[in-house]
This record gives sequence, structure tokens and C-alpha cells, in this order.
Amino acid sequence: MIATATLRGCDERRATTKTGDEAGTTGEEAGTTDCRLELIGDERRCDARVFDEKIERWRQGAGIWSNKQTQALNHLYRAKWSLNTAIDTSHFEPPQHVNNASILLQEGLKENDKIHKLPGQPYVRFDQYGGYVTVNESTGRAFYYYFVEADQTSNESLPLLLWLNGGPGCSSLAYGAMQELGPFRVNSDGKTLYRNDFSWNHAANVLFLESPAGVGFSYSNSSSDYMNCGDESTAADNYVFLLNWLERFPEYKEREFYISGESYAGHYVPQLAHTILYYNKMANKTLINLKGILIGNAVINDETDTIGMYDYFGSHAIVSDEILDQIRIYCDFSPNTTKQSDKCLEANAEVGQNIVNIDIYNIYAPVCSKQILTSKPKPMSRAIDPCSEHYTYVYMNRQDVQEALHANVTKLDHDWEPCSDVINIWKDSPSTIIPLLREFMKDNLRVWIYSGDTDARVPVTSTKYSINSMSLPIKTPWHPWLYQGKVGGFAQVYEGDLTFATVLGAGHQVPSYKPKTALGLVTHFLTGNPLNGSRYRLG
Repeated sequence: MIATATLRGCDERRATTKTGDEAGTTGEEAGTTDCRLELIGDERRCDARVFDEKIERWRQGAGIWSNKQTQALNHLYRAKWSLNTAIDTSHFEPPQHVNNASILLQEGLKENDKIHKLPGQPYVRFDQYGGYVTVNESTGRAFYYYFVEADQTSNESLPLLLWLNGGPGCSSLAYGAMQELGPFRVNSDGKTLYRNDFSWNHAANVLFLESPAGVGFSYSNSSSDYMNCGDESTAADNYVFLLNWLERFPEYKEREFYISGESYAGHYVPQLAHTILYYNKMANKTLINLKGILIGNAVINDETDTIGMYDYFGSHAIVSDEILDQIRIYCDFSPNTTKQSDKCLEANAEVGQNIVNIDIYNIYAPVCSKQILTSKPKPMSRAIDPCSEHYTYVYMNRQDVQEALHANVTKLDHDWEPCSDVINIWKDSPSTIIPLLREFMKDNLRVWIYSGDTDARVPVTSTKYSINSMSLPIKTPWHPWLYQGKVGGFAQVYEGDLTFATVLGAGHQVPSYKPKTALGLVTHFLTGNPLNGSRYRLG
């Protein structure tokens, strides 16, 4: 039996106002969450999809609705470690099939993409755009983008910043734009928007991209494209998108360009950066003016990422010392492992029981217990509403919203989803991207990695272990960094100018939980100013 990465979400939501209790089953009906060891062929192993779906049904039966990004990443990891996995985990190489023929005529398309106003949107001074860029004419593959210019009169001098969410298979419009660093967030009525006072377009012109095809509003006219997704094809298409987008917005060709993202974008961002650098060198000129990358709670190195996750569980009293010891003794997370021992699987089943009732993207945050809309918007605080994913889902599936965004112009046969229900297979996912980070440091590219310290899925321990595996000399020792007189987190700078920074009290989606601190962080990253210590007042 060949294991592939199934990215499909477990909950089949539609744009309704049902509560979690009405939409789900009871915990008893959903069954237990333990992962039975099943005989498949001649081998005993834990079926990844069955295990994840059992946990998700139990959560929904208990009235708990989890972030779909978590599901997508879990599915990928379990598939990578399944017996006879078909996922290529070898080192990433730049795609070779990109050429000048990939650049299409863009004249007049920018004006057509201008968004005059979104439904329920408050007044803003900046311009925003949305539309499609074709990345492959022969298959009819097109990516949807949303772009917000800087909320400053001097936006001509500010850089261009691309944001990518991960999954794989999750939408940068769903998370980055509408729940994290974009200018708006969706109210609990699913109809209106409110301003994010700490949007990153205070510091840059910000571009959000839904990729690959099958994610969000992005699509292909060839269904086979949805069966051929992976890291390499995503990097290639993202690069072609950028070349064409810059033809559509030529005023940004000479701007400083930065790429940012979180979670599985720890793959997307470095791979796209590597592709840009490769083709700049091949052309012997600057095709894209890349200056740096910023990745948060990022999937970097499978082995240390996974060990760090379990150590975080143990150090934060989520699992017992006995279970943690069992995992350390009996589990093997090295890159070539495709089979775990029964003792390892039993320990993992216990871990699943312990985390099922909490949000491992932020272990101290409330969970979404009722996916329900309100007739009038709830008073919103700066902290993200745990049910924001549902509000965004409902808003994005409204026809008037799609028309305003210039989205879904081909009338897709499926709902817009935060994470794709169309992409079923992921073909390649390197076990590490550390060689790419080393390359960037040699090329003097600015590399910053940040970590919200209440995330348990790709936690601070994972990132520290991954960076430590590089054995880099320390340039600036570990120290608190301040923003407007308060501790924003802790930081350390390594020779080669790789900066690692934590964000105090933030979960996996750092800008959702600590928007003000996150804006301070990205401002320092874009300007190249170091995160200074207690002697300084920043911001």
C-alpha cells in the first residue's frame, strides 16, 4: 500500500450558522481517539488518515473546532513516515522548466484588478487589488492574489512583501490576510469587516498569494494538476506568478522585495527564494530584487522539529514524563524512517488523547466551541476570536464578496476553503531546508526566523533545535528585545546574520495573537535594525 499525503480537511463545513453541537456528533458516537494497530499487507502500522479523522470527529463531537492548518500539517507528517511512502524527501533543487515564455502580456490588467470596496468594509486610504495571474497557459492554471498598498503617503519608498501560508494546501487569504497581518478582519456576523490597527501594510506593500492551484480561489482547468502538487511545482509556479505580477505592477520591479510566511511556508519561502537567486544568477542580472526572508514557527527540519514538539509537550505538562521517555526511547524521527515501533505508536496515541481538547497552535488560548454567526458583530478585542476561521469561511463564500475581490470568475465546483479539499496528494517534501538557509547566509541575504512561544505544533524548542543543528557561531548572545518599553520576546543573532527571535505570549499565528508586537518585529526586519536589548526603547 502506497502512502501519500492526503491534505483534505476532516470537517465538511458549509456556509451555515449551525453550532458545533448541531453540526457534529457526540463524543461517544465519534468513537475513541486511540489509533489501533491495523494489519496492512505484511506490516503493522498506524493508518494516518484514520487516526487524524478519529481525533477530528471526537473534537467536533465535543464542540471543538480546530484550525485546518493543523490538520493539513499533521496529514503530511504522518504520510511521510508511513510505510512505503511515495513522498520524495530529497534535497530541493530549483525547477528547470521556467523560461521567458512563462511571462504573458499584462497590459491593462492592473486597472481591472483594483478593488473599489469590499462588502462591509470600513473606510481606508490605501489602494487594494485582487485578481488572477496565469502561471500555465496550456493547462489553464491561475493563481489568485490579494494586494494591499502601504497605508502611508510615502508608499513609493516602502518595500514589497510577499506573505505565504503553509499547510501545505492552506490559503494566505484565509489566514495571513483576514486573520493575521492584513488590514481587515471578519466580524462575527460573517458580513462586515473591522480594521486591524497593526496591519503589516503600515510597514510595506503586502502581497498575499493563494498557491498552489486548488488552494482558495486558485484553480486549474486540468484536474490532473491537483494530483501533481508538491514543493518543487509550488516553487516553480510561485516564481512564474511573481514574474508576471511584476509585469502587471512594473512600479515594484526595482523595489526591495522580501518573502515572509509561517508554518509549512518554512518550505515555501526558502524554496522560492532559492529559485529567485538561481534565476538571477543564470540571467546574470537582477530579475527580482530579493533582499531577505522572514519565517515564523516554521517547518525547517523534520527530525528536530518533531523531537522539539514532543519536548515542548513534556516541558509544558501536556504529556507525562513516562510517555515522553517512551517516545524518546522507541520513536525514530530520522529522515529515512518509514516505520515506527508498536511502543512508539502506543505513546503517540496517548499524546493524541492529551492534546485533543486544547488548541496546540496556542496552548493557553480558548478553543472555538460553537461555529455560529451572530446577527450583530460581537465587540472585538485585539486578540483573535477563536472562531475567526469560520467567520472568514462564510464571508469568502458570499457572491458579493467574490465579485468585489474579482475572484471565482470561472465558478468553481467547490466552496472556497481555508485549506484545500481539492488537493489530495503531495508529491515531494524535503526532510530539511537547512542547506538553503546556509546558502542564503553565504549570499548575504537577510534571514530572520521568529517563533511564538505558546505554539506547541512547531514550537520554539523545535526551531531552537533546528538552528542549533547548524552549529553557527553566535554574534549577539541571547537577550530580551523590547518594543515600546515592553519585552516583546527574546533574540539571538548568529554569524552570517541569521536572527532568531521569540514573541512572548504568541501562538503559531503570531500576528493573530500579538499584532502590535508582530508589527514591531516585521518593521525591524524590513529596515534591518537589530532587535535591541533592555538598554533601548524600540518602536
